[in-house]
Amino acid sequence: MKKMIFPKSLKKGDKIAVISPAGAVDTSQLEKGIEMIKSRGFEPVLGEHLYTKFSNGYNYAGTEKERTKDINWALNDQEIRAVWASRGGYGCQHLIQHLTLKNFKENPKWYIGYSDNTVIQSYLMKKGFASIHGQTIKTSSFGVTDESYDLIFDILKGKKPKYTLESHQLNKKGSIQGELVGGNLALIYALLGTKYSFDFKDKILFIEDIGENFYALDRMIMSLELAGVFNKIKGLIVGGMTNMGDEKENNSYEESFDEFVYKLISDRISKYNFPVVFAFPNGHIKDNRPLIIGAEINIKADDKVKVEF
Repeated sequence: MKKMIFPKSLKKGDKIAVISPAGAVDTSQLEKGIEMIKSRGFEPVLGEHLYTKFSNGYNYAGTEKERTKDINWALNDQEIRAVWASRGGYGCQHLIQHLTLKNFKENPKWYIGYSDNTVIQSYLMKKGFASIHGQTIKTSSFGVTDESYDLIFDILKGKKPKYTLESHQLNKKGSIQGELVGGNLALIYALLGTKYSFDFKDKILFIEDIGENFYALDRMIMSLELAGVFNKIKGLIVGGMTNMGDEKENNSYEESFDEFVYKLISDRISKYNFPVVFAFPNGHIKDNRPLIIGAEINIKADDKVKVEF
């Protein structure tokens, strides 16, 4: 198995590219995040099309060509030391056929984002590079904790996270070690059967999602099962499952729907013996603690849950 490559730690003054690979953003939505980068001693460098808008049934941050240009610049520019997505939304799938890593391979850098950015992170992992599944520069409508950003900057500076969590009633106890894959469930599902899909063999899978009807989420879990994913993985981490419900309910932004979804997932995977951790604080939730996709992690799920990179 190819050894995963981790980018070098950043130092004060290093440049962080901010790009919009998917949905459109306004300047007001990024002001706080950009100032945060500056306050930590780094230099934000804005992509040419960061605030571009293009509508084609969805409000994208530019055409596919414009968004591809920005991400390829950010990944390959030798002066850039990390790449931070402004937001998710939809559109990253358009880009992966056109990505180039020519200079990136000589100068690997952290890619930071979540939600639709799962597609980019799957691409990078297939090429052997770790990335950070964490909060985007644009904060979600429900806000985000300061710690969610603090922990990302810790990773950028070379400190790997350790988490100790309360045990959820649906957890399956056990201790496992393995490489972490995954991200947003809808994108994991969308990539199944393509050459850009994660390799699930002997991996620990993380999933999170937002705004799906219950039947749609069940369909995605069923597709993972039919694809043999649950026969391959060593363990499962389930993060935020926010704003779920039926068609009348799924605009309410109530995290109370999580428990119903957790039970749905638990029932679907009940026949498998791998350890499972529910309610991990990562996803479309206020407490969005970063995970490192491609990293080796140790999980001990008992009366407390300990996750260590």
